[in-house]
Amino acid sequence: MTVFALPAQPVFPDPANADEDGLLAVGGDLSPQRLLMAYGQGIFPWYSENTPILWWSPDPRLILEPAGIHVPQRLERILRQGRFHFTLDAAFERVITLCADTPRRGARGTWIVPEMLAAYCRLHELGFAHSIETWSGRTLIGGLYGVALGRAFFGESMFYRQPDASKAALVTLVRALERAGFTLFDCQQTTAHMVRFGGFEVRRDEFLIRLQRALEMPSLRGPWSLRGGALVCRGREHQGA
Repeated sequence: MTVFALPAQPVFPDPANADEDGLLAVGGDLSPQRLLMAYGQGIFPWYSENTPILWWSPDPRLILEPAGIHVPQRLERILRQGRFHFTLDAAFERVITLCADTPRRGARGTWIVPEMLAAYCRLHELGFAHSIETWSGRTLIGGLYGVALGRAFFGESMFYRQPDASKAALVTLVRALERAGFTLFDCQQTTAHMVRFGGFEVRRDEFLIRLQRALEMPSLRGPWSLRGGALVCRGREHQGA
C-alpha cells in the first residue's frame, strides 16, 4: 500500500487506500478545515513529537452505539450514589492538558503534542470539540474529550485522578449523547476497556456508511452543558462543518 503525502490544500485520499495498519497519509497541517474534513471522512491524526503528522483510517474500527452502552453494575451503583458530579465544556483545555500529561502503560511520551493540543483547543473555540469533566467537590478528577460532527462523536482521550472518574465520565457523556440523538461513538482503536462498555468492531466500509448517516443530521455546534443528564447546546444546530 502507498502512504500518501498530503498537499497544501486540505484534501485526503480515499480511506480504502490505507495500509494494513490503517495509516493513510502523512503531512499537511492541523487547521480546523483539514481536521473537520478528516473526521467527516473517518480519518484522524495520531503521531508523536518525533514524526510528521500521520493520518489514520483503521480497518476494522471500534465503535459504540450510544443506545447500547454496557454499564457494569458496580459503576452503575457509583453513579447512583452521586459520588461525582459532571460538567460539559467547563474545562476543555485542562482536560486535554491532563490527558496529554497522563502516563500511558507501555508508552513513552504522549501523542498529544503541543501542536495537537492547540489545534483541538481551536476546534473547541469553534464549537466542534467538547469535553466532559468529573469533579469531586471543586477538584477535577477525570474527564475525556472528542470531536462532534452531525450526530457522531469521535472520542479522543481520557484521564483520571481517582478510580472510576473517567469511566463515570464516559457513561454520563454517552447517555447524554444518546438522548440528543447521537447514533455513533467512534472509539478509533480497539481496546479491551471500550469493549467492556459495549464497543464492537466493524469493517471500514460499514463504519463509513454509519458515519455518513450520522452526518446527515446537523451538528450541535457551540458550548455544551448538562441539565438533568441531558445535553444542552448553547449554540445553534449547524449543517455540515
